[in-house]
Formats: sequence, structure tokens, C-alpha cells
Amino acid sequence: MSFLSINKVSRFFGGLAAIRDVSFEVGKGEILALIGPNGAGKTTLFNVVNGFYHPSRGDVLFTGRRISGLKPHQICGRGIARTFQVVKPLQRMSVLDNVIASAFLRAKDKRQAVELACDSLQFTGLYEDRDMISRGLPLGKRKRLEIARALATQPELLLLDESFAGLNPAELDESIGIIRKIRDKGITIMIIEHHMKVIMAISDRIVVLNYGEKIAEGTPLEIRGNPHVVEAYLGDTPNA
Repeated sequence: MSFLSINKVSRFFGGLAAIRDVSFEVGKGEILALIGPNGAGKTTLFNVVNGFYHPSRGDVLFTGRRISGLKPHQICGRGIARTFQVVKPLQRMSVLDNVIASAFLRAKDKRQAVELACDSLQFTGLYEDRDMISRGLPLGKRKRLEIARALATQPELLLLDESFAGLNPAELDESIGIIRKIRDKGITIMIIEHHMKVIMAISDRIVVLNYGEKIAEGTPLEIRGNPHVVEAYLGDTPNA
């Protein structure tokens, strides 16, 4: 049984298909990257998986159970968490309180919520910043706070939407390390990312979207050499 199954999913806005008949599977414990040009439908697909949009047709199954049509909090309760391309912490609250708010999805009381939150902050290297008001964090740490908030819900599947965007080289290396540690914890990851060096370094498989349709799927090596992908997305400089 596949861990996550995307089965001929389409999402229409009026007469426009943001994604059309997209199908692929994500295996438990793997890192699957979703890449493609801007406007290819990547974030729309994430929004379908985590319940912000219902598919116009097709189904999403998680651990064999249909989740398309459920609300985001119900899907999160099933074990799917996500981050967002534009990070929006609770700006007037401390870093710790931001994560505590997420931890209450699983926690039975305040003590357990604090414990889960502190574990997430330790894991993401933000524990020393726990008392800082979140709006004062630099971008790199705000990105990590977004990951910490998602991890505090104790997900089985983590959807990462451009968690590396805007980071400097040192922050990129640090974030790659965190992603690998997340996978080592047994959490499956699906990631949208434009940094091809990152994608080629951490992904087990890659799915490529273009104009809302899947044009390729395979290992990083297979995708790098796929002429359709090179033409549509990678261009002549796949390492850029």
C-alpha cells in the first residue's frame, strides 16, 4: 500500500485547470521533490493534499484512506503537516508560544504542549531563541520556526513549500541538515523547491509539473537527463 497516493487529481478555477490529471505516489520514509516553473501548479497540489482546496476531480489517499474533501485541521490530525512559502508566524507571540500553539493539536494539556514545543525547538536549533518575539527573527530562523511549528503536530508526512527560498549558503547547509534529520526520524517529506542543488542532494525521487500536468517522474539522475524537463524547466544549467 502506498503511503500517499495522488490519483488523477485536477483542480479548476473557473475554466482554468491549475492542475490536470496528476498522479503519483509517495513511499513511506522517502523525500519526494515537486519541481517545475512558476505557475506549474505545485502549491495548488499541496493545497489539495492538505485540504485548502478540494480536488475538482480525482482523489488523494493517505495510508489507504481517502482524505480529499476533509478540512485542513482534519488532515493535520491524520498526520500531514505543511509549511508555507510565505512564513507568517504569530508575530506578537514568542517563538516558544508559536510552537506551543501548534503542539496543542496532539497535547492533552499545557505541560505536554510545552514539552512537545521545546523538543521541536531543540531539533530545529531554535531553543536558545525561545523567548524572542517571533517578528524579530531573521528570515532563516523564521523559516526554521515554520518547520518547528509543523513538527510539533507530530506528523507522519511533512509538506515543505520552498523552505530554502531566500537563505544564504550557510543557512542552506543548515536547513539541508535539518531536512535529513527529519527523514531520519521516520517522517516522510514532500518538498517544493527551486534550489536545484538542494533538490538533487536530498531527494529520493522527483516529480516535475509544467502547465499543471506531470511531465516527468524519476530519480534525480533520471530527471537531470530528461530532455523534456531540461526544455521546460532546467534549461542549460541544471546545477544553477
